[in-house]
Amino acid sequence: MPTLPWTTPNPARPNTRAFVMASRLEVKSKKHVPRFFLKSLSAWGQVRSAPGALGASLEARLLKGVFFTLSAWEDRDALYRYARTEPHKSVMTGLRSTMSGSTFTFWEVPVEELPISWKDAKRRIDEQARADAESGA
Repeated sequence: MPTLPWTTPNPARPNTRAFVMASRLEVKSKKHVPRFFLKSLSAWGQVRSAPGALGASLEARLLKGVFFTLSAWEDRDALYRYARTEPHKSVMTGLRSTMSGSTFTFWEVPVEELPISWKDAKRRIDEQARADAESGA
């Protein structure tokens, strides 16, 4: 599946910073891919209208059972409010048992640097995965 392109739900205030989150999510088995994919589209729809969301993109590697998310927010609180709100809350809770692994990374950038490139996001995800492995996380 092609990457869902960067969507900008809310305009960023000039000369501010964005709180960015990127993730890599992998399912335990290919049999979980259809369900995970359909549920991820529900969360994708939510982020497109979420208060404080400055941008988001999703990449699904369906044949590998790997999903990448990338989003930018006005601040950490906006991201956490989104994560605790339905349908995202139930989607993530309901899919937890199907996951074989995940990596999350967070950083801040000036809003003028949005959208974030997938190359940068995946580099940061890889760095975080290495750091997690070294720390035993």
